[in-house]
Amino acid sequence: MTVESTAARKPRRSAGSKAGTTGTKSTTTGTKSNTTGTKNNTTTGTKRTATRTAAKKASSTEPQLVQLLTPEGKRVKNAEYDPYVAGITPEELRGLYRDMVLTRRFDAEATALQRQGELGLWASLLGQEAAQIGSGRATREDDYVFPTYREHGVAWCRGVDPTNLLGMFRGVNNGGWDPNSNNFHLYTIVIGSQTLHATGYAMGVAKDGADSAVIAYFGDGASSQGDVAEAFTFSAVYNAPVVFFCQNNQWAISEPTEKQTRVPLYQRAQGFGFPGVRVDGNDVLACLAVTKWALERARSGEGPTLVEAYTYRMGAHTTSDDPTRYRHDDERAAWEAKDPIARLRGYLESETDTDEGFFAELETESEALGRRVREAVRAMPDPDHFAIFENVYADGHALVDEERAQFAAYQASFADVEEGK
Repeated sequence: MTVESTAARKPRRSAGSKAGTTGTKSTTTGTKSNTTGTKNNTTTGTKRTATRTAAKKASSTEPQLVQLLTPEGKRVKNAEYDPYVAGITPEELRGLYRDMVLTRRFDAEATALQRQGELGLWASLLGQEAAQIGSGRATREDDYVFPTYREHGVAWCRGVDPTNLLGMFRGVNNGGWDPNSNNFHLYTIVIGSQTLHATGYAMGVAKDGADSAVIAYFGDGASSQGDVAEAFTFSAVYNAPVVFFCQNNQWAISEPTEKQTRVPLYQRAQGFGFPGVRVDGNDVLACLAVTKWALERARSGEGPTLVEAYTYRMGAHTTSDDPTRYRHDDERAAWEAKDPIARLRGYLESETDTDEGFFAELETESEALGRRVREAVRAMPDPDHFAIFENVYADGHALVDEERAQFAAYQASFADVEEGK
């Protein structure tokens, strides 16, 4: 649809009629000129104030949030999304709880190992367990997942051994697992690029005629990247079967969400021509239901969806970050009251036959996982120092050979020092 400008719709005066009125108006020009500046300044100022007021009012409007479990663990009815979790059993609910507890325990152990010098870096998921477990359990085995570097809970759901996630952070490999074994791509460090990878893969899935779907994870900070906008464009134009799952944890390192967008992130999808929805990212049931809905849309040929999981990063961005320098303790305390694990536990205790024995057994299992992770990390063999030069070129290259020789000489210099001692 072509929208004609306001100026184009105004009737034009003829040159003669305009000239004929000049003499009459000239007598009043001097009088009006004295008030023009005041009038213009007043009008402009009023318009600017109105614009700011409207923008403030729009930003203060609470966006729609899909929630099935309140922070107190009470079930909330939702006619649109209840059908996607209608058949869930108490045993399955306990399974979701177990997933979140063990994922948090693994994450805590990895953080401790980094502090002990066993890992070079670690990106914690603390506080985001519901978003990851809920969405991860919504996927089918034949779906394909493209993560960032923080999707430890999704990796757990896809059957990736948690100890395999640590090799890259210890510096002994470039990933540690075969992506095609679990349809779970290697962790992506470059911010936002995995959304393009997911879109291209989804376009291929559609051309192959498969009924599987693709899901791409990214954070609120990545939503400002051009790669994400390009992925949105291509996925919409080609109707790709992909779900964009944005974990809005409120902080892109030290930048708050307000520095990323003037509207709720899920509303950005409208400009690209596909639906967006905001879900309570600390509600595992809601994340499960919304992601199931979005994946079913993708599989049935209805195209992409943007899911914004509204959650909070309880810890640092990575272990090299200090969040106390840019956010207040009361903010964290407010989100601790919405803890995803405590929320589901409250529901299990009040609405199911889950007893204390279940929680005690899970605690034992959790500690065993921590020990296994510690032992596995410390037992990881050092990589072959020269492996980096392999598989660069299929038939070899003179420059790579030269660099390999230089590196060999550098390594040998350490042996000379040791012998000198």
